[in-house]
Amino acid sequence: MSEIVQEAVATLNAKMGGEGFDGVAKFVITGEGALIIDGTGARAGDDEADVTLTASADVFKAILDGDKSPTAAFMTGQLSVDGNMGLALKLSSILS
Repeated sequence: MSEIVQEAVATLNAKMGGEGFDGVAKFVITGEGALIIDGTGARAGDDEADVTLTASADVFKAILDGDKSPTAAFMTGQLSVDGNMGLALKLSSILS
């Protein structure tokens, strides 16, 4: 697992405050790996998911740091979403 994925897992778990997510979402960080958010929190993994979000490491970090909104990244083509858009929208509250 890359350092970027490890940092993302730690950051997402902190943002969720020990809460899980109602669904299964996968974040693919291009060139680094993938992580899963589900009912148990965030962890490194490449499991099947209801929605998959893909972005570069820089874009993903900017979203987690609050420097870029997930919606803006999606609208400008920096973040791709495949699968359940409703779950993707729920993720924005975790990411922001």
